[in-house]
Amino acid sequence: MAPPLVPLLLLLGLGLLPRAAAISFQLPANHKKCLREEIHKDVLVTGEYELSEQPGGRTDLRVTDSSGHILYSKEEASKGKFAFTTDDYDMFEICFESRLPAGHFRVPDQMIVLNTKHGVEAKNYEDIAKAEKLKPLEVELRRLADLSESIVNDFAYMKQREEEMRDTNESTSARVLYFSIFSMCCLVGLATWQIFYLRRFFKAKKLIE
Repeated sequence: MAPPLVPLLLLLGLGLLPRAAAISFQLPANHKKCLREEIHKDVLVTGEYELSEQPGGRTDLRVTDSSGHILYSKEEASKGKFAFTTDDYDMFEICFESRLPAGHFRVPDQMIVLNTKHGVEAKNYEDIAKAEKLKPLEVELRRLADLSESIVNDFAYMKQREEEMRDTNESTSARVLYFSIFSMCCLVGLATWQIFYLRRFFKAKKLIE
């Protein structure tokens, strides 16, 4: 007997969906480091950060989109969380900038730990269960429903991108074809003009009859 199709698709989707991404890095004094990621439309994004102490200095955190709109900003960031929902498919940027007043001696690099989640991973199903008084099985069904919806949206987006790329390729091919035909017509016309011009020139010089 063949295995059910839906569970197989859900298991396959687990590998396609974005997972929680926890990273750590060093930030030197008076330096700026940014992390960029492309995220789809209407996706919940959450983040949690923790910074080590930097004596005499401060570190600012800012989250922006490609248009420069500030989605989250925190001066003298040390530890906290942020969350936002994307309005459109865009490139989002998380920047940490260290500021150390002039005259301070060199200080050790600052350790930054950042944990970001988006999509199904960002949802807190425990809070949803408490708010809607759901049973554990209902919570798991809700999670699977959100997961399947995310998979469908991902495939729909990939199909849309494929159609856009195909349209672009067809349009480019048509333009190249028209340009090639125009170039050939120009070459043929130029060659014909040169033949008649040279024929008149040689007749004028009485080199040919």
